[in-house]
Amino acid sequence: MTEPLAGPDFVQLLDPQGNRVEHAEFAYAGADAELAADLRDMVLTRRIDAEATALQRKGELGLWPPSLGQEAAQIGSARATRGQDVLVPSYREHGVAWCAGIDPLDLLTTFRGTGMTEWPSRPDTFHPYSFVIGTQTLHAVGMAMGVQRDGLVGTADPADSAAVIVYFGDGATSQGDVNEAFIFAASFAAPVVFFCQNNQYAISEPSALQSRIPLYQRAAGFGFPGVRVDGNDVLAVRAVTEWAMDRARRGDGPTLIEAYTYRMGAHTTSDDPTKYRQSTEVEDWRAKDPIERLRSYLLRVGAIDATWLDALAVEADMLAERLRAGCLTLPERPLASYFGQAYVETPELLLAQREDHLAYEASFEGAAEATLRPFDELRAGQAQGTGGSAQGTGAPRQLAELVEAPEVTLRQAQGTGGAAQGTDGAAQGTDGAASLTGEVL
Repeated sequence: MTEPLAGPDFVQLLDPQGNRVEHAEFAYAGADAELAADLRDMVLTRRIDAEATALQRKGELGLWPPSLGQEAAQIGSARATRGQDVLVPSYREHGVAWCAGIDPLDLLTTFRGTGMTEWPSRPDTFHPYSFVIGTQTLHAVGMAMGVQRDGLVGTADPADSAAVIVYFGDGATSQGDVNEAFIFAASFAAPVVFFCQNNQYAISEPSALQSRIPLYQRAAGFGFPGVRVDGNDVLAVRAVTEWAMDRARRGDGPTLIEAYTYRMGAHTTSDDPTKYRQSTEVEDWRAKDPIERLRSYLLRVGAIDATWLDALAVEADMLAERLRAGCLTLPERPLASYFGQAYVETPELLLAQREDHLAYEASFEGAAEATLRPFDELRAGQAQGTGGSAQGTGAPRQLAELVEAPEVTLRQAQGTGGAAQGTDGAAQGTDGAASLTGEVL
């Protein structure tokens, strides 16, 4: 996978060496001070990503989708939005979440299993993460049509207009949902920007196998513009996204932006990218690192200096320490609390199920006076619960909280029979962590 040649169909304003370049249609209008703020956002986003990856490797998170290498695409596009715009992410938009003011510790709750996506710091204009590939594009078009019907498009004062931006990857473009979203957006001139982060792989399938033409050219078939931008160039990403968002706010309809970037890490921490791509390819893209090119430019023009960078490094360390400590103290939500989160008004059937669950949990209140069941019986209970029964998952946890048995701890009991699998997983995690060494900044 190589970067396409510079030209009218590829918008680049800052080359990999950190030199400003001209483009016939797009220009960055911001000051260098704004770019310094963007660099801070990118560095801190990368640190959040690195710490979350390390926490998963240590067993503190169940999964994590790294955003390493995609910081410019996310920060540049997010900073092109306004407070009234709606942002609809997939599951890798940690930089967008950061720009929206979401506490990164809130993000960890979803991947630690202590919460869903009801993050306290999430503003109403930031849709929760979407984990089913491509579905969020249809949701975003619906939201855009709602904005349209609320009279927030093409307002007398352009500052009052709003639009929607939705994020997805190159793999999602092969989903029917995305193509249906394109059709509806075009048919109703919905004020939506489709922001595709083409990081070159749909898990293990290269983008060249998914599409015989550049992804941005697909927009023409649906009747709206498509633009390919250097996704590692924060200046170009911001310039193109501002243009597309302004276009949507005016009422001129949707735009497809293909941010041509690269996923430096794994698809998720359960993935091993060495199985399907060469190290030489990764090194080629490392030379196009979005943070390094912006840092080089800002140092050369005197917008930042070593003191500024040292202060940023300290800030990143403090953020990382907060994430490490905070992750370990995230409170586990009572399972019964989730019954009330499916509907605005919980139906009687779910209320009855909740009462059944509470009664089931209460049945273990006397377990502290009882003897721990033999290990074989405990394992049999867990096996019986497999397949969706609350009994299989709830009973061991309740016993762990209420019973102390020095001779046979519940942790040992749960680990027996799965130790070999855990060892394999740990070994794989170690390899994955090693592959990211040196890529934090």
